[in-house]
Formats: sequence, C-alpha cells, structure tokens
Amino acid sequence: MFGVKTLRTVGPAVCRRGASVLWKPTRTQSRTQSAAAGQRVDIGGIYPPIATPFTQKEDVDYQKLDENLQKYAKISFKGLVVQGSNGEYPYLTEEERVEVVRRVRLALPTDKLVMAGSGCESTKATVVMTERMAGAGADLVLVVTPCFYKGMMDSRALVHHFTQVADSSPVPVVLYSVPANTGLDLPVDAVVRLAQHPNILGLKDSGGDITRIALIVHKTKPQDFQVLAGSAGFLMAAYSVGCVGGVCALANVLGREVCELEQLCVSGRWEEATALQQRLIEPNTAVTRKFGVPALKQAMEWFGYHGGTCRSPLQPLSEAQSQQLRLDFSTNGWL
Repeated sequence: MFGVKTLRTVGPAVCRRGASVLWKPTRTQSRTQSAAAGQRVDIGGIYPPIATPFTQKEDVDYQKLDENLQKYAKISFKGLVVQGSNGEYPYLTEEERVEVVRRVRLALPTDKLVMAGSGCESTKATVVMTERMAGAGADLVLVVTPCFYKGMMDSRALVHHFTQVADSSPVPVVLYSVPANTGLDLPVDAVVRLAQHPNILGLKDSGGDITRIALIVHKTKPQDFQVLAGSAGFLMAAYSVGCVGGVCALANVLGREVCELEQLCVSGRWEEATALQQRLIEPNTAVTRKFGVPALKQAMEWFGYHGGTCRSPLQPLSEAQSQQLRLDFSTNGWL
C-alpha cells in the first residue's frame, strides 16, 4: 500500500540501520535537540501550505487567519504548512513569520502537525529562524534551498547548508525543493546524502518530475526517508512511485477533495483516483504555475475562506485572469 511508512526515531544520536555514520552529535546538539531525540514522526498525509490573510493596509489579519484555521481543523489534514511559498513568507518580517506560526499552533488541534517554513538565504539566519520556529511551537521545519547565488548552490554548498541547520535544529527538518521559485533543484545526490542525517525526515519536491521523485524514493529507501509531493497536480503519480503525502496549494480551497484523492491512492482505488486527479489538474495549475498566490487567494474567497489581498509587490488578478480562473474551476465541476 502506498503512503504507509514505518515510523522512525529521529534525533542526532540516532543511526539508522544501513546508513553510514556521517554525523555525530555535538555538545550544542545534545542540549538543543533533547526535544527531537527519541521522537517518532510519520509525516504522511495532506498539508495545505496556508495563505497569510492581510488587511487592506497589508497588515497580517490574525482574526481572518483564525477563522480559516477553524475550518481547516475540520478537514482530515495531517497538518498545516505555515510560512511556505503560498504564505508569502519572503514579504513578512521575521517577527511576523514567527508570530503567525505561534498563532497557528495555539489555534490548531494538537493532533495536527505544524510544519513551519524556516528557510533564509544564509545558513546562520536559517539556524536562528529554525530555533525560533521551534520555540513558537512548530513540530517540524520546512527548509527551502537558498537561491540568491543559485549559480554557486551546488551539492557541496547545499549539503553543508542543510547539515548545519539539521545539526542545530531542536525539531526534525524537511528539505524543500521548489525550482519554479528558486531557479534550482536540490540535486538528487545531495538529497541521498542528506537522507542519512538522523534529523532530516524527508523532502517536499515541488518540481513535478516524477522520474526524479521515484529515483529519490528508491535511493533513500534504506533510510526510511519520506517524500511529499509539492503539488496536487501530480499527487496520484507521486503516490504511485512511493511518496507518502503532499503539500498542496489547492488544499487551501478543495481540501476535502485533495484528502479524498489521498485516500483513494492509499487504498489502491486507482480508477477512481484517476478520475478525481484529472479534475484537479486545471484548477491546481491555475492557483500555482499559471496565476500563483493572487489566484489562490481569489479562489479561497469563492470557497468560503479568507484569502484577501496580497502584500505588495504582488498584485491582484486582472479581470481577464479572474475570469479564466473561474473557468478553470467551473469546467471541472468545482464552481
């Protein structure tokens, strides 16, 4: 059955069977990672990378955020991704990023995981942000590839970056490869090496290259590494090659339907899964690759959630774009 992974212990002192000992806990790790040591985390399931509502003055609207959270708590998500790409995290201050995570953790039921985006451009800043996200209540952190100097972000640089973050993180780390935004893929050889780190649980891959995803699943199987699809558009294909779940922008809008697709895949009902997957492709593309966060927020309004405005320089959809977005949902039976 796809999507089912044996839970494994995480923490710096753990050496997984079949993995070479590449990292040893430092004195700092022994102190800061006591919370992570011995923890057993299965990240399989569906996560919406939640949007950050803003007021007309572009301040974070915590009341609207809380109202969205109340609705998401009733859907069978494994948890929420907070301060991912769809949360407009590059446009938030450090304090806002941490405060949003703190509020989400307080509002969300304890049985749902909070995976907080803690990636920054420098390793040092990412280490600090990771510690702050853990302090705000995050169960896991999602760390995006640094990309400003993307021409120099080869496997050596990226392995060093993620290793330093994972060595010091009080909570487990999930790698995040999103080439549409960063302009680079996290190389497969780097993923395979990082999978051996006892405090790195898995990868969110938003690139959509199923052969690459399948290869990563295959090469990291001895480490019980968990791979999440980064989009609802290829969720079924990802499950078919061994992924355990998905972080899907469309789940902000059609959360129950994306969770239904997950269950169809996990239970092996592939014919039904295919029919549902096909109906999700166009609306998913519309709120991701085609029109992005402004479209996601517009669609949220149509489906009873608070999307609201984006923070500048992101602009709202034009009238023509809005009409196309509605068409992408309505022709597939969602509006």
